[in-house]
Amino acid sequence: MKHISILVPKGAVLGSVEGPRQVFTEVNKYLSTLGKPAFCKVQLVGLSQEVPVAGGKYTVYTDALADDIRKTDLIIIPALDGDLQKTLAMNQDFIPWITKHYGKGAEVGSLCVGAFLLASTGLLAGKQCATHWMAANQFRQLFPDVQLVEDKIITDEQGIYSSGGAFSYLNLILYLIEKYAGRNTAVFMSKAFQIEIERTSQSPFIIFQGQKGHGDEAIKKAQEYIEQNVEEKITVDQLASMFAIGRRNLERRFKKATANSVVEYIQRVKIEAAKMSLESSRGNVNEVMYSVGYSDPKAFRITFKKITGLSPLEYRNKYNKELAMA
Repeated sequence: MKHISILVPKGAVLGSVEGPRQVFTEVNKYLSTLGKPAFCKVQLVGLSQEVPVAGGKYTVYTDALADDIRKTDLIIIPALDGDLQKTLAMNQDFIPWITKHYGKGAEVGSLCVGAFLLASTGLLAGKQCATHWMAANQFRQLFPDVQLVEDKIITDEQGIYSSGGAFSYLNLILYLIEKYAGRNTAVFMSKAFQIEIERTSQSPFIIFQGQKGHGDEAIKKAQEYIEQNVEEKITVDQLASMFAIGRRNLERRFKKATANSVVEYIQRVKIEAAKMSLESSRGNVNEVMYSVGYSDPKAFRITFKKITGLSPLEYRNKYNKELAMA
């Protein structure tokens, strides 16, 4: 039987503590109906017996203190609430505990912005990691040695797992159930909890927010020009000339400041504008395409799908309120 430790950090998001506990516990109940033994023992593990979560609105009573756990097979790190750096500081004592048990063979999974606590251990250095897209820029700043994969819902590398934002953590829980208890059990849980089992990307949910928390003023001006002239066909050479920066130097500084190349940034700004238009207007896809500076329908479709995971038409049909009510 596997031992699963769901950590309860101070300032945890309550749902990402209770959600995994409920789903894992339900697996045991399901297996019992089939005459099979339970597959796991789940414990809520904290640094104290009573832990304030959700900004102090709730208290979680833990099943065990971290120091009392001699061996565990899977550690789940829930999402964190509030100011992430302050919350990390309050939970520093979890870091050596996580690294110790990973060294003893435990696997570790982070949910949403629980990735910040996982990354603080150093175990993610050089590895892929997912988190909530809204926290991506801050994550890159704090953990430049981690390969953030902003579009993914699940990563799995050397016994370390992570999930995308918000309730997409449930997809990681299903993934782990399939790995440990089999496909049939995971499918049953997906039906019982009404979770889309095959969802692998959070791209359709991402709202691109240009990284401006840097000190390179020339690059900020270039970003602002791109964002204010979304209908124009802007080139790297044009920007280099406009801001009197050599092309190679511009590319290097832009990538360092924004985590995107100039071309990637232009594409993402244009596609974000196209998404907003597709969500709110009755204009057809070609009209939207022209409004954001594309003239080649194929190139527009390819870029749109690469960034959002959906075709422009699929996106419009999914998110346009007027069309949905028609």
